[in-house]
Amino acid sequence: MFKSKEIINKKVFYSTLISIPHFFTTRDLIVKDNKELICQYLDIPKKNLICPVQTHSDNVEIVDSRREYPDCDSLISNQKNLAVYLNFADCTPLVFYDSKKEVCAIAHAGWRGTAKKIGVKTVLRMVETFNCNPSDIIVLIGPCIGFSSFETSFEVIDNLRSTIKDDTGLFEDNKADLKGINKRQLEEINVKTIDTCPYCTVLDNDKFFSYRKENKTKNRHSAVICLK
Repeated sequence: MFKSKEIINKKVFYSTLISIPHFFTTRDLIVKDNKELICQYLDIPKKNLICPVQTHSDNVEIVDSRREYPDCDSLISNQKNLAVYLNFADCTPLVFYDSKKEVCAIAHAGWRGTAKKIGVKTVLRMVETFNCNPSDIIVLIGPCIGFSSFETSFEVIDNLRSTIKDDTGLFEDNKADLKGINKRQLEEINVKTIDTCPYCTVLDNDKFFSYRKENKTKNRHSAVICLK
């Protein structure tokens, strides 16, 4: 279940399913402008707050001694006292946590990333690199553009349909449910525990940034997770 709380006097959302520090920021808190305060809250050095250069790719990287990750839309970490964050404004945030293997990840799944199954590729990379079991991985699907607000081309609809075996309830004319598609993709590879945020970045624009509704705004909210 998603709930709200305040960190550094700013409203964020989190899931009760994950015990380690994590949160989805709102319009109240832009990470890039508050890095020092967030690091104080997480009790980590500033160099350990890492964000890749997102390019709407399906590239998945493992955090190592590097602190820069160009052309990457999913970061996986097993390093304690290191936080990963990615930025969003309508695209779907996917947060992953395996408490048995102590591995976490965040993926940026816009419609392009969803069509390329970046969530599935993140899980498979966790399995390959850290011997995770998909059924042990908890996934949070964060705030993004909702079903009723995401209108797109029929070519995109066809691309998204091709990524799942069962598309029941996920498409209507030229609209697609990006949260539901990502969830269905993950369920089809045996991810059992998925918590989906109810908020839509368009309809709940008072809480989150929306690229579509706000004329291609450059502002972003973020998903953050930190192994402790």
